[in-house]
Amino acid sequence: MKGAGGTSGGLGHFFIGLVMMCGGFYMLLNAIKVTSSFGMGMGLYRFSAGGSGFSITSGMIMIPFIFGVGLIFYNSRNILGWILSIGSISGLIFGVISSIRFSFRSMSSFDLIVILVLAVGGLGLFLQSLKALDQKYPE
Repeated sequence: MKGAGGTSGGLGHFFIGLVMMCGGFYMLLNAIKVTSSFGMGMGLYRFSAGGSGFSITSGMIMIPFIFGVGLIFYNSRNILGWILSIGSISGLIFGVISSIRFSFRSMSSFDLIVILVLAVGGLGLFLQSLKALDQKYPE
């Protein structure tokens, strides 16, 4: 009978590694806090020339979108309307994604060690099960 991945690597290592890896990575991702400062007055893009700067807010990005939608409804073959609409939506999506911040919640060092041992140890067992056990290793 073949094991994991069609090799003689062992189904036990495969499933134990898979469970450890899934549990560890779940606990790791569960410990990450995701926040965003996105809002209608939030500056998405900042341009600075010399000592002064200019910031484009998320509300300002909607102005070309409004004009683009108006041009599309007036004449659906208007290229400028499509460029304004698609460009504004692309800029808005990019601005939202770039305003996301990730932070790690506070935890004890024991918690972090358990998470890392489960995730990385499980990954090691999982990958070990995919290679053949009867393979000769050079000494």
